[in-house]
Amino acid sequence: MFRIRRVADDTAPEDRAAIEQVQQILRDQFAGESEQKVRALPAWLRDPLTARFRNLLFVAEVRGAVKGFALLLHAPDLHFCFLDYISAARGGVGRGIGGALYERVRDQAVALDAVGIFLEALPDDPSLCQDPAVVRQNVARLRFYERYGARPIANTAYASPVTPGDDCPPYLVFDDLGHGAPLPRHRARQIVRAILERKYAELCPPSYTAMVVSSFRDDPVRLRPPRYLPAEQQAEERPPSGRRIALVVTERHQIHHVRERGYVEAPARVPAIARELHKLRLFDDVPVRHFPDSHILAVHDRDFYDYLRRVCHELPEQETVYPYVFPIRNATRPPRDLAVRAGYYCIDTFTPLSRNAFAAARHAVDCALTAAQKLLEAYPLAYALVRPPGHHAERRAFGGFCYFGNAAIAAHYLSGAGRVAMLDVDYHHGNSQQSIFWERDDVLTISIHGHPSFAYPYFTGFDDERGAGSGGGYNLNLPLPEKVDGAEHRRALRRALEEVRRFEPDFLVVALGLDSAKGDPTGTWTLTGDDFGRMGHMIGQPGYPTLVVQEGGYRTRTIGINARRFFEGLWHGKYEDVAKGVAGGERGG
Repeated sequence: MFRIRRVADDTAPEDRAAIEQVQQILRDQFAGESEQKVRALPAWLRDPLTARFRNLLFVAEVRGAVKGFALLLHAPDLHFCFLDYISAARGGVGRGIGGALYERVRDQAVALDAVGIFLEALPDDPSLCQDPAVVRQNVARLRFYERYGARPIANTAYASPVTPGDDCPPYLVFDDLGHGAPLPRHRARQIVRAILERKYAELCPPSYTAMVVSSFRDDPVRLRPPRYLPAEQQAEERPPSGRRIALVVTERHQIHHVRERGYVEAPARVPAIARELHKLRLFDDVPVRHFPDSHILAVHDRDFYDYLRRVCHELPEQETVYPYVFPIRNATRPPRDLAVRAGYYCIDTFTPLSRNAFAAARHAVDCALTAAQKLLEAYPLAYALVRPPGHHAERRAFGGFCYFGNAAIAAHYLSGAGRVAMLDVDYHHGNSQQSIFWERDDVLTISIHGHPSFAYPYFTGFDDERGAGSGGGYNLNLPLPEKVDGAEHRRALRRALEEVRRFEPDFLVVALGLDSAKGDPTGTWTLTGDDFGRMGHMIGQPGYPTLVVQEGGYRTRTIGINARRFFEGLWHGKYEDVAKGVAGGERGG
């Protein structure tokens, strides 16, 4: 489980082990740092105001292994923060760890009401740094910070070497945390003096400090113009925490990798989406929690659950089993071989069982439930980026690449706190939730999909299927023809949302299939990125607390872009009043 947490001191064994790993990263990644300083880290943390700085250590961990860290210094008297270190562990560079850590320290600085974060970055000017390879590394770091609007302060002597002839003196970089307020010269001089006297007292003589401080003449100070990213690519300021989207990404999906030709539900789907979402500043990464089996058994039959767990556990490592016998009688005398028995529980011949299928599907359920829990903890929007998907897994059957009904399980969980509407916009019918909630009136199920006369799963999804018993009238299918564009899809979506409005739900669960996109190998519709943006906008406008659970979508060239456009639209639809403050949503619908 990936998480970023603050380590206050070395009192607890878990924290002591984390600090020791941080010290090793310092030795590995900062070869010029003295061993005395590395060993002093625990003492810095125990002393709340070492050198009149409060030391805040953050570690990025995966199951107790520290993959990166950031050390943020806070000056409470002058209300600023200084980023002392930020680094991934050896071998972890380029995996998003630095970005996640920097997001965390920015959030901390905002919470501390800091004027901004100051940090040092080595120069990208060849006249200041002689080694071309080092200059290239410096360019990459400055490009990274520029994404957040953080740039070197211009027209100062901060980059003057303390000893004449020293190579690569650092720039002072300023991140205003999106405040947009100018930094007055007198505040800048106070802060620079504090940095040089408190952090570098042993290196910087008073005459050097006075020279650098007096070189800050612009009032307010000026930042160097953007050099590496066009203005439209620079990260916009994040919305306040109460308006962000909780993002829960399944961490064990890659263990379920079916390599047969034509099996399109591949691991590449998740990073393709995640890469595009990380271009937005709307998300908070949330670690996955583990939930008890009782949540699955509330919607799936026990014998079905036990069968999946047992058969997957007993399969050899590299073996894949496809159901191929589908008994329609003698159900009381099942075959001895568990693999042959799969036909009792599967609706097709192309959803395989393997050693890891159960574990991956079980983790996807935890992911969906974690996101649902975030709605209960007052997040307005949450997204469970999961695979394998779930909206074809019925009460006692798997199929369509799906093993457990992730969205249905999350909807049942939320139903304990209020009425739930489920809206499935996948190209294929959401037979999972239709089957599970068929006789319930506390969960409304709606599906917009290709007509079952030509689209999987073929036997369900007709418009006269409305529910039974107390659930009569609480299931709505909107089957559409083989050729559908964005305008026709929006007409169906308007009808679906009107039905949701009449139901007056406390929560909305969206089963997000991106296989309605143009060029998807499993669909025939032609929705574009613009259409997905408008779809999200329409769904966001009513303002329900909304959980989005990932379902289909198999064209990896465009799936990430379409997901990004959907969430831009969703956020803008929900927050029309501040839409102009965040980049790129789709309007209208």
